[in-house]
Amino acid sequence: MPQLSGAVVPVTGANGGLGRHFVEQALARGAAKVYASARRPQEWNDSRVIPLALDVTDPASIRAAVAQAPDVTVPINSAGIFVESDTLLALPDEEFRNVMETNFFGPVALTKAFAPVLAASGTSVVLNIHSALSWIALTGAYSASKAALWSATNSFRVELAPQGTHVTGVHVGYIDTAMAKGVDAPKTSPEEVVRKSFDALEQGDYEVIVDDITAGVKLGLSGAISDLYPALAASAPA
Repeated sequence: MPQLSGAVVPVTGANGGLGRHFVEQALARGAAKVYASARRPQEWNDSRVIPLALDVTDPASIRAAVAQAPDVTVPINSAGIFVESDTLLALPDEEFRNVMETNFFGPVALTKAFAPVLAASGTSVVLNIHSALSWIALTGAYSASKAALWSATNSFRVELAPQGTHVTGVHVGYIDTAMAKGVDAPKTSPEEVVRKSFDALEQGDYEVIVDDITAGVKLGLSGAISDLYPALAASAPA
């Protein structure tokens, strides 16, 4: 089974609430080194943490980061953005593309770039943060980006298995971080999200269902589409 002890872990979005907890809990589980990446990385009071400048929407930045981190074994794609008034009809094309670049194209490009490094390590894991909104489109661009990442994770899982790279996807509802500050709904603490993610990773699980809301949404995929989207039933012709 893959373990965090002795691992070399790059974390995207390390300055944020969820990313920061990934850094801290990776260290607590014995990671040998953590590359804490962000567009403007901060300093950390631990010699095992290496700040790494990385813009996941910039191919040149990705190439530079991979060159600076040639020893990684457990990359964690946790960076993500959400925009207000996120509906496909209302959101400007530029903002929609930015969400897709950050939440989908970025982690896909980073995984592809790190794949040869992971192959050389022998045993490696990629951890991708999805969402319950991967399976239900309560937002436009964000849901689309997370659904696309979920599909890419499934593809990477199959394609990277022959080289010994395990791929784990994390599905979760609202997390109690700044991104969901204005959401009036039950939220899971970032500490719990990271703990469950790392527990599943070390158990060799392919998928992490963090909370009951997410489990319910996944179960609902087997039912009628109008059950997931009550607005469809309300607007159906008499």
